[in-house]
Amino acid sequence: MAELDQINENILRELGRDGRMSNLDLAARVGLSPSACLRRVQELERRGVILGYRARIDPGARGAGFIAYVAVGLSQHTKSSLEAFERAVARAPQVTECHNITGGIEYLLRVEVADIAAYKTFHTDILGALPQVNSVTSYVVLGSPKDSRA
Repeated sequence: MAELDQINENILRELGRDGRMSNLDLAARVGLSPSACLRRVQELERRGVILGYRARIDPGARGAGFIAYVAVGLSQHTKSSLEAFERAVARAPQVTECHNITGGIEYLLRVEVADIAAYKTFHTDILGALPQVNSVTSYVVLGSPKDSRA
């Protein structure tokens, strides 16, 4: 994929801050005419640089005020073991992110639940019930001074 020029980088930065802004406002912020700005946004969408738009939701406002990042190690490193784990995690609504990573473990999960009791249930009944899981290390989020996820 071709590199992005500075104008496209500015468009992406502005849309990352507010994906709902009008094309007119976006054009003014990046110094383009509205028609040129729209063409660039459509091209970024067509090329797959912009994958979509989503709302940022406060987990606490929807009753999921307990957030943990969970490092998961698997007992087997086979394709079927990884696929089975990923299918199980995809069915767990508590898991809002699942990343296959390098290092001493295979996965890093973001888990959002109501409280510590709900997390214990998730930890025991979902992760603890998966035969592929060998190790689980939980990191409880105390605060998020910077969170720029869309």
